[in-house]
Amino acid sequence: MEYAAVPQAPVSPPMEPAIALDAFNTVGQRLAEQVIGQEHLVQRMLVAILCGGHLLVEGAPGLAKTRAIKALADMIEGSFHRIQFTPDLLPSDVTGTEIYRQETGSFVFQQGPIFHNLVLADEINRAPAKVQSALLEAMAESQVSFGRQTFALPDFFMVMATQNPIEQEGTYALPEAQLDRFLMQINVGYPSRESEAKILQLVRSEMLAESEAPALAQQAKISQDDIKTARQQILRLHLAEPVERYLVELILASRNPPDSLRPLIELGASPRGTIGLDLCARATAWLDRRDFVTPEDVQAVAHDVLRHRLICSFEADAQGIQSDEVISELLRLVPVP
Repeated sequence: MEYAAVPQAPVSPPMEPAIALDAFNTVGQRLAEQVIGQEHLVQRMLVAILCGGHLLVEGAPGLAKTRAIKALADMIEGSFHRIQFTPDLLPSDVTGTEIYRQETGSFVFQQGPIFHNLVLADEINRAPAKVQSALLEAMAESQVSFGRQTFALPDFFMVMATQNPIEQEGTYALPEAQLDRFLMQINVGYPSRESEAKILQLVRSEMLAESEAPALAQQAKISQDDIKTARQQILRLHLAEPVERYLVELILASRNPPDSLRPLIELGASPRGTIGLDLCARATAWLDRRDFVTPEDVQAVAHDVLRHRLICSFEADAQGIQSDEVISELLRLVPVP
């Protein structure tokens, strides 16, 4: 059975590690200029790209979640597609379906929008369970099953999803199995007073540029080979045994918490949490131009890596205690090397 391939962007020669680091820092600066007041989100998007993981971004409407993800996609070589999730979405609207070719008298699999390098799943919690299941296989195994056949997704494949934590009507809570497939969950808040003023200036300048000035030449993008080079460099960073032991102890403490936290935790982090914490700490150190990982790198990413994996108990919910508070307490109680 045949299926049409998604056109791939031209491949650039791979960069040297130092040049790749400069390229990623340049992308971070360009993103910060386009997405004002969301420096944490910008940095975590770069970390997710470097670690090869999926990203869940949660925040109220109008906080530039979609804008940030689309801006990042414009700076990376590869295909990009946005899927607007709605309650009437079907699995085939995401993965693809068979179409009948009359000239050949056969059915051909037509790829869906999931067959791209970067996929924006906008308002992911509005999709029903069947769609979530189809997306789960793609996120977990980088493949799509249709009938008796399995189709591989691109080597560079990443899902960046957004969801609104306020409006719950017509939404479907993401199952824990799917949440665990996200490398990080980023909570986006409102910008500061100074950032709000800069946002106004940026929007006005963009509107004037669209109406008065010709389009600017397209800037250079990071190639997929550059990303592979950076990922290999991250894995070579030095992680001392005490730091690795500290990382593991944090995860174990979420599963067997101290007495003060035991009533508040129903389920701790999975081994994916351990792997994600290691990768994100390495990426943070690499972006900071260091060849070694510190306990502070682990602490810096702990909330984003664990907040969607650590399930609080009913007692914690009744007291209004959220997973971020529990993680902060774990960081305080687990000894730092």
